[in-house]
Order: sequence, then structure tokens, then C-alpha cells
Amino acid sequence: MKAAVPLAACLGLLAAPAFAASSKAQEREQLRKVLNEVLQRSPLKTSRVSVQVQSLDDGAVVFAQHSDDLLNPASNVKLFTAATSLVKLGSEFRFETEFLQEGEGKGGGKAPLYVRGKGDPSITTERLYGIVSELHHLGLRDVGDIIVDDSYFDPERLAPGFDQENTDRAYMAPTGAVSLNANAVGVYLRSGGPGKKAEVEMEPPSDYFVIQNFVTVSGQKRARRFAVMSESAGEHQRIILRGTVPNEKGEWSVWKKIDNPPIYFGYTLRHMMEERGIKVRGKVRLGRVPERAKLFYVAQSETFDLVLKRMNKLSSNFVAEQLLKTVGAEVKGAPGSTAKGIQVAEDFLEREVGIPRGSYVMKNGSGLNDTNRMSAQQISRLLKYMYDRFPIAPEYLSSMGIAGKDGTLRYRFEGSEAVGRLRAKTGTLENVCALSGYVQAVGGEKFAFSMMVNDYAGRSGQVVQAIDAFGAAVAASGTPQGPDRAVAELMTQGAAVGSSEEAKARIRTYLALGHQADKRNISFLRTAWRNERDPAVRAVVADSIYQSNPQDYLGARALLDSFSAGEDVYGRLRNLARDLKVDVPGVQSVVELAAEGNSEALGRLVELARAAKDDEAQKTELSESFTEVARTAPEELIVALRGAPAPDRDAAETLLAKGMVKAADAQHPLWPAINKLKGAVDPELATFAKGLDTRLSQRIAQEKAPSSGGALAQTPTGPAVSMPAPQAVPVKGTFKTADTRPRK
Repeated sequence: MKAAVPLAACLGLLAAPAFAASSKAQEREQLRKVLNEVLQRSPLKTSRVSVQVQSLDDGAVVFAQHSDDLLNPASNVKLFTAATSLVKLGSEFRFETEFLQEGEGKGGGKAPLYVRGKGDPSITTERLYGIVSELHHLGLRDVGDIIVDDSYFDPERLAPGFDQENTDRAYMAPTGAVSLNANAVGVYLRSGGPGKKAEVEMEPPSDYFVIQNFVTVSGQKRARRFAVMSESAGEHQRIILRGTVPNEKGEWSVWKKIDNPPIYFGYTLRHMMEERGIKVRGKVRLGRVPERAKLFYVAQSETFDLVLKRMNKLSSNFVAEQLLKTVGAEVKGAPGSTAKGIQVAEDFLEREVGIPRGSYVMKNGSGLNDTNRMSAQQISRLLKYMYDRFPIAPEYLSSMGIAGKDGTLRYRFEGSEAVGRLRAKTGTLENVCALSGYVQAVGGEKFAFSMMVNDYAGRSGQVVQAIDAFGAAVAASGTPQGPDRAVAELMTQGAAVGSSEEAKARIRTYLALGHQADKRNISFLRTAWRNERDPAVRAVVADSIYQSNPQDYLGARALLDSFSAGEDVYGRLRNLARDLKVDVPGVQSVVELAAEGNSEALGRLVELARAAKDDEAQKTELSESFTEVARTAPEELIVALRGAPAPDRDAAETLLAKGMVKAADAQHPLWPAINKLKGAVDPELATFAKGLDTRLSQRIAQEKAPSSGGALAQTPTGPAVSMPAPQAVPVKGTFKTADTRPRK
């Protein structure tokens, strides 16, 4: 006979589910309260926000605000591209690039080698060298022409939205059925000795590039002021370098897009074949593979799940647009096009996910610029659908960045419960920040979430901080301290901490670490940056992070988010630097980035012009900086001046004129840039360029007046004529989604 179960035990068993449900309800209520508080803080309170948090355990919407509003999702569009391509192509899909021949060529010459691509976005210099080695081992020793067949994609190189931005940066790289290194090229500079030109090397090297090197080596203390421009030159790519680099050991590199992917591939292939001992007797040209050609070798990519990681973790616009065209070709038939890819995505979203056509706007696969509109509810719905689809859910989740660990999230959420628990896709454009993905709270509940912020005032740093606090709060749900502490730790407002002597001691330490330019210091500096509450000292830490690895765009991001022209940062650093007998930290790093054409750095530089006030030493230094920046990034500087508030612009133009007089260079690149923009398609930009020409002429005349007896100076663009300055015009869509520099 079985023993009787005590009544108390029975009651306990019955009460357990009710207690668990009550506990979960309390956790959710506490979470809702904290999330509401985050949204009421500046700058989210004055921004357009669409947000939704949904439980993956029971499907309940735990929190939502304006979740049906259509906003610009930026790179969160890549979540739709990834889902569509993963479902339609499968995680084991591999891209193929075919190498074919058709026998002896005409006139007794060797047979041509045909290359037919099918959209592989993952071929790098190393992979191509491996392919060439395979061709050599298969017996290839002598070929005629190299003929590249790019017909698997349509001839449109750029997706909608790319036309809103005229830049040669790597994140704007074109698509191509035959592509290499994400259709970008690495330009490396080294000091060649005092008074000489800098040494330039290309990665990869080939005859495709025509290099014009105007970079000189200077022994001056602050000499790193260079810019690289990439432009089409027929069947070649012209690389133009201007500026100066310091006379010291070191290497500097930038990545720029190329304009003709199949020819770029073909020239690089020829160079590698010749190095490997395969003679190439003919030319590199475009063409179709004839039906009689026989397959010689097939190069297969890694599996599709690994390609997805490259797209989402690094936020690669190039991979996203390649995938959209590929899925269009595979489902709708070649040639692949953006339009076909969008059709496949819309079919998938409507028929399988339940998001009807017309309820959103998707025009490209990368999310670049002001092109797409989606809601947090739609993104959350997609995330839940993919999570519930077990055969592909692991690949989809693993493609996203892990908070505090890798991808575009590797330096975010540090010290919070979200580290390792949150996987998400970032999104960043000018006045747009987004984060969508998955998080498992400490209490065990799993969530899908989406948060988009548009049209915020000020810089992106505070918005990113608020979004991170939001995600950290969800991750902290179920902890004894609750999500309140997570928000408090990530959103504490900084102020001057301790005495000036304490601040100067910390600044000395961080300046010394930055001077070492050692990447191994970055982890420590990142932790210090996250925990530093004094905004002036925090800006110094950010500058040291940037100086430790100037090639890492996240270091530049930290600097630009931390450094400001206000009294709390620049004003205070100017006073502390005077006591420390050092240059004002951060200023020269901002100038370096501005000289490369970085739009945000140019904005900071213009702000500094007015902030310098009556400090003649700073004004002199800034006037020289403006002239240097105008030499390497003249058009970008003009655009920055156009978008600046009138007082900042007026101060910047005054310093620019002063620097131009001191430079005394009638061939300065600023004048041709002004003349070029006078004929800009944008009538407001053309009008601004004309006004700038006039105002600079007047200011140069005034600057020269004491030494010229009051004679009116002439500039290369014309005489000084009075014209009122136009109002500031905001310039949209100029910031990149992420660093898309290819991995070597």
C-alpha cells in the first residue's frame, strides 16, 4: 500500500506553477516600468522611436511603444536579407566560380582562360592565390586572354540608396558576379624619409591601378594629414594620394572601393598567375563563356552560414547586396538583380512570415541611406519566425554580433548582464540608430526585441548609450537587483570628478598609453573609457583608444562620440593641457580624421573654430589645420561648412582664410573644389559654393590688408564680391553603417 502524500506537499505542488506565473508577471511589470523610464530620458524623449519586446517563451508582447510606426531601420534591413537568403538558399549553399577553356586560340596562340562568376562575395587575395595554385597543379602553364564573364548579375552595380552618397569609401563598393576583396582595395603608406614621397603599396598589387602619389614625408610634430581618392579611369582604377605623413616608423592604410569588379578580378588573377609561373600572353577583357568551353576548375566558397556571419557581424553592405542579387538569380533566374531579390524577399515575408506587401518599404538589401521603412513590430515578427524554424534558427542566430564579444557589438554592453546573452544586429546612419535581435534574461526568459531611433538631436553616442541600457535592462530581468541597476550603470551622466590635479594625473597616464600606439592596450582602455565619468578625461581615453589602432573604425567612433567643443570637454582640456604643457588631447586626432574626409570629424573641427574664442595659439593651430584639411578633403570640408550653424561656419571660414593666406598657395586644391561645386546638381550646394567663394575672397583680402596697404586681394576664383551667407542646411545619409574593410 502506497504511503499517503502529506496535504502540505500537495498544496505546494499546486502552488508552484501559480507562484512561477506570479513571479514572471512581476518581473515583466518591473521590466516595463524601467523600459518606460529609459524612453523618457533624453535624447529618446524627443526622438522618433519604434520599439517592441516579445517573449519567445509564450509569444506575449512584453513591451511596445509606437511599434507599428515605419522608421528607417538602417542596417537592420540585413536581418530581412539574411532570413530570405538563408530560407531560399539553405545553410549548405556554396557559391561557385568556374574556370573554363576551349582549346587552342586563333592564329596559333594559346587558348583563353574564361572565368564565370556566380556572385561569390567571399573571394579574397588569399583565396585567389589558392585558386591560382590549384590551376597550376592541374597543369595550367600558358594561356591567351583572360576573359571574365560577369553576366550572372545585371549590369547595375549600385542598389537604390547608394546614389544618395557620392563617396569612394569601401562601404559603398559595387556588386559584381565576379568580385574580389569585397570590391575594395587596400592602400598602404610608409615613410620614405624626410623630404621624399611616402612609399605606397597596393593590396592586392596589379596593373589595374594607376597611382598618383603626392604624399610627402615631414619631420613636423603633427604631420599625419593625408587622404586617398579612388576613381574610375577607363579599364583601370586611379588612386590619388595627397598630404603628409610623419618621418617616423609606421604604416598607415585605408580601404577604398573600386569601380569595375570583373576587370579588377581579372588583372589581379593575371598578376598572380604570372607570379606562380603561368604565362599570360593576352589581355584581360570582358566576355561570355562560349557553349563549347570545357570546365577546367570550380572554386567553391565556404558554406552559406559562414557568409552570413561576415554580413551581419561586420555589417557588410557589399555582402548584403551580393546576397540579394544571388537569391534573385537562383529563384527568379539569371541575371540576378536587386529588383528580383526584393521580389523574392517580399514573397517570403508575405507568404511565410505574414508581413504583407505594402506594409513596409524595402528597396535594397543593406539598409544604406534613406531608402527603407520598417516597424519594430515587423522586425520582431521576423525574429520570432526565424527563431521558431529550428532547421535554420542556429545559423540565423549565430550570424549576429554577440554583446561584448564580437562583430559590431564587441565593445558594447561591457560590464552589463547583456554580455554573452544578447545577440543582435546594429544599424547606424546619420540621425538613425537601431538594434534588433535576441536576448536571454538572467531569469531564464528569452526575448526577441527591436528598437529603432530616428531624427534625434545631437550625437549618436547618447542614443547608443540609451539603446544599450534598454537591452541591458531586458538582459537583467530576473536578477535580484532587477533591470534598474543595469540602466543606472549604463546611463550615468558624466561630470567633472575630483580635483584638477587628479584629472591631470589620469590624463598623463592615458596620454602615455596612447603614445605607445599598442593594440594590446585597447582592452584596458576600453574598460577605462566605459567606467570614466569625467567627460574631459573620458575624451582623452577615447583618443588613446583611437591612437592605439587608427585603422579600427570603432576607435574613431569612440573618439567622435566622446570629444566635443563644449566647455566640459574642449574648454576644460585646453586649461588642463596648458598646465601639463601638452597639446590639447583629441584635437589632432580629429584633424587626422577630418583630413581623410570623415564627415563627423569635419563637423567637430568646424565646431572647434568658434570654441577657440580668444585663444590665439589655438586659433593659429586650427587655421593651419583647416588649410591642411582643405588640401586633402576640400569637397568634404565645403559640405561640412554648408551644414554647420551660422556662428560655427563664420568662425571656421575666418580661420580657413587666415590659413590660406599663410599657405600662400595659388594652386591649393580648395579653389578647384569650390569651382566644381558651383556647378553641382544640388542647387543649394551650388549656391553655397558661390557664397563661400565670395566670403573667402573677402576674408583673405582683409587678412592681407595690413601688409598690402589695404589693396583688395584676388583669389584664383575671382574678385571679392559681397553676398549674404546662406542658412545652415543639414546633410543627410553621410555616415556609414559599418566598417566593411575586407579581411586579408
